[in-house]
Amino acid sequence: MALWDQLKARVATMTTQTKTQVSKFQNKEFANASMAMCALIAAADGSIDASERAKTAAFIGSNDVLSVFQPAMLQERFEWYASKLESNFDFGKLEAIATIGKLKSKPDAGRAVINVGIIIGGADGDFDKNEQQAVREACNALGIPPAEFDL
Repeated sequence: MALWDQLKARVATMTTQTKTQVSKFQNKEFANASMAMCALIAAADGSIDASERAKTAAFIGSNDVLSVFQPAMLQERFEWYASKLESNFDFGKLEAIATIGKLKSKPDAGRAVINVGIIIGGADGDFDKNEQQAVREACNALGIPPAEFDL
């Protein structure tokens, strides 16, 4: 139980900090990278089932951190990346990671995208090993050490 309480506290703190960061990066490139990250988390186990897709899409639309963007635009981008991952996981993953990697020259924006992934991954109370691996791969694409996020 203590581990769950620590995770909840960490996610709450991260959520507040990430919302402040996200408000600085109100651009299409950041929105695309965030939705690519969300799709990677949703598909972290190699597939996206309909309920997982619906839960992630609902979370994106209602999450305070991403409220600086139009929900319909975020949903559209998430669905686009999720569809790519669903039709061909390996190619979809490459595309999502490449989109995230476009923020490599903007480390603050990259860290905010990583935080979005961690928040999405921990939203159900279980930031599992597959989700952690997806975030690690995103960190590597950004040139950010995963250890910076305790991964």
